[in-house]
Amino acid sequence: MPAGIRALAHPNFRRYFAGQAISILGSWIQQVALSWLVYRLTGSAALLGVTAFCGLIPQLLVGPLAGAWIDKHDKRRWLLVVQGLMAVQAFVLAWLTWAAWINPAFIIAMALLLGTLSAFDTPLRQSLIGSFVGSRDDLPNALALNAMLFNAGRFVGPPVAGVLLGLTSEAACFALNGISFLALIVGLLRIRGVPPPRARGSVGEVFREGLRYAWQTWHVRMLILTLIVLNLTASTYAVLLPVFARDVFAGDATTLGWLWGAAGCGAFLSTLFLATRKAGAALVSAVAAGVLISAVSMLLFALGAWLPLALAAMVGLGFGISVCNVGINMILQSSAPDALRGRIVSFFTSARFGFDALGGLLAGFVASSFGAAATLLAEGAVLLLFVLVLFARRQRLREQLSAVREEQ
Repeated sequence: MPAGIRALAHPNFRRYFAGQAISILGSWIQQVALSWLVYRLTGSAALLGVTAFCGLIPQLLVGPLAGAWIDKHDKRRWLLVVQGLMAVQAFVLAWLTWAAWINPAFIIAMALLLGTLSAFDTPLRQSLIGSFVGSRDDLPNALALNAMLFNAGRFVGPPVAGVLLGLTSEAACFALNGISFLALIVGLLRIRGVPPPRARGSVGEVFREGLRYAWQTWHVRMLILTLIVLNLTASTYAVLLPVFARDVFAGDATTLGWLWGAAGCGAFLSTLFLATRKAGAALVSAVAAGVLISAVSMLLFALGAWLPLALAAMVGLGFGISVCNVGINMILQSSAPDALRGRIVSFFTSARFGFDALGGLLAGFVASSFGAAATLLAEGAVLLLFVLVLFARRQRLREQLSAVREEQ
């Protein structure tokens, strides 16, 4: 296999990759349809923030303990169970919407349910990738390809969702997502191999062991802090996109799909860039540059009222956020001991999605009082200040990761 797709040489990873590609497309179609449904029914930027918060906050509250629980159990078996439950959630949401029973209370309840399931699903999938490729050297490439699927879904899914919303309804989009989960379930059932080792001890003991490692390892602490700041600020753009699409650019669901798709295009390009990189010290500069690009793109998007400029800024924002998030994931998983990988992944997903939830909730309420553009301007300025902190610590990060690589 060429270097950029070398992880696909592993049959188990190919099976996972094919199923995940279809499942992710369905998930993005549902996410866009849900945000449009909320804004169509209520016209409330605050409720957009609440819905995004409920969909992500379980990652922060449940995620760390979920990682300890995951490391004690059969990961592949429980991933199948969780995927089935997520399909049921999508079908129930489709039925409620089709029957015109949907309301803000039901939407929030469905978002909380999906968020809780995702708190187990994400670390389950991420921690299994190492066993699918069976090689630490190919793990960074597998993680980059997995992120490429997610970002390709961001690029293709929102425009498709915009077209589907114009031709059908939100209920149809939710039903399609439910069907898409079957692809990954079939792929997982075809996977054969030795399962990863399980941790011993109580869930509390396993959790404390992972927490000690994360807290006492400086590069892990610094990278988690970077995740928190980035996702508390830059990632909240997604909550406010329906406001920009309708009120700033005088558009509709199709406009929303193009804005979201532009960010997905940038994120997809970032994973093409990362797929040929090796994890470790070399990725530190890419992560720092990603934070800088995110801050500048946020400011350009907030200041512009011309749709082509906004689309270009969305490409830059998607690229910067993805380089940072995926790059940090590659560094953390490649440097973590195999026995601790599930817990390290859960800490990553908690910071990645939990603070995305808190940031989205905050952005929704601030935008209700001061406007969406002013909210993004303020968050972009905060992120720009953090760039100075990160660049000052870049060399220490590189040195520590080089030392870890030599020990391995």
